[in-house]
Amino acid sequence: MDVLTNDKRIEIMRRMLRSRLFEQAVIRSYNAGEFPGSAHTSIGQEACTVGACIALEAGDYMIGTHRSHGHSVANNADVNGLMAELFGRSTGVNHGKGGSMHLADRAVGSLGETSIVGSGLPIACGAGLAAQLKGTDRVALVFYGDGAANEGAAHEAMNLAAVWNLPVIFVLENNGVAVTALSTESAKEPDLYKRAVGYGMPGEKVDGQDPEAVYAAVSAAIGRARRGDGPSLIELKTYRMREHAEGVLLEQFAATNYRDPDEHRIWVEQRDPVKNYAAKLLSDGVLDEHAYEELQAEERQRIDDAVAFAKSSPYPDPSEAFTGVYSTPL
Repeated sequence: MDVLTNDKRIEIMRRMLRSRLFEQAVIRSYNAGEFPGSAHTSIGQEACTVGACIALEAGDYMIGTHRSHGHSVANNADVNGLMAELFGRSTGVNHGKGGSMHLADRAVGSLGETSIVGSGLPIACGAGLAAQLKGTDRVALVFYGDGAANEGAAHEAMNLAAVWNLPVIFVLENNGVAVTALSTESAKEPDLYKRAVGYGMPGEKVDGQDPEAVYAAVSAAIGRARRGDGPSLIELKTYRMREHAEGVLLEQFAATNYRDPDEHRIWVEQRDPVKNYAAKLLSDGVLDEHAYEELQAEERQRIDDAVAFAKSSPYPDPSEAFTGVYSTPL
């Protein structure tokens, strides 16, 4: 595992801030009716996405989930292209045809996110198999949630990765709830990393609110994969601070108290990964107040510029409706 230098710790902080500010801008734009579709945010899970993605190297693969903005931002994708994609503009990473849940950016190894729960795990196996057959040391890192953990495709993918010894790192973001179904109600065993034993791969549980702990665990798993020692399963215990998705209807879910209100308050007030990591870096002397304020200002400007870029970009031309849909153009 690489030494976690102060420069890398500052980069972790930068990307966590960028992710939080990006999604806050998404919420504002969505509520203002500025782009169609849906928006699933990962506010509260920034330590998971950034801590894991920053352990990757150039050329590695990353596959996200339907809650995908944070994965792409954490993987250092261009925020202008990401924001423009949400706005359905031709300058988006998928030329305005994918939207919020279908982001992809090959420039940074992001193979794509998908609205089909659990479908990213078989794709990661394909990427891992390609790396293996080509004789490279690339790895594939795939995120999924506690809801996806019970999908058949997830079990099949992990079993296949183990049998074929594929260089895949399965990162389970267990935020405790799938829409409104608590993970304690959908699985008898609350620690889902224990399933790794049945697949014959290493499994580990990590505090998903601590980016350095996430980085350490994922880096170790990447090292095993690069050495040819096969896949790993890492469960990150985290929390989704917003509702399943943005919108008035979904916000009404909160009124049903499907999540314990006191527990929710504790996570939001005491376990916010962005605030807590900033406090840690300030306490450790890695940043001072002035440097942190500058960092925040830089990232706010970056996101403001991304929104302005998206709004000023054109929509795709109707003549391109079928471009990229079929291997043989119509």
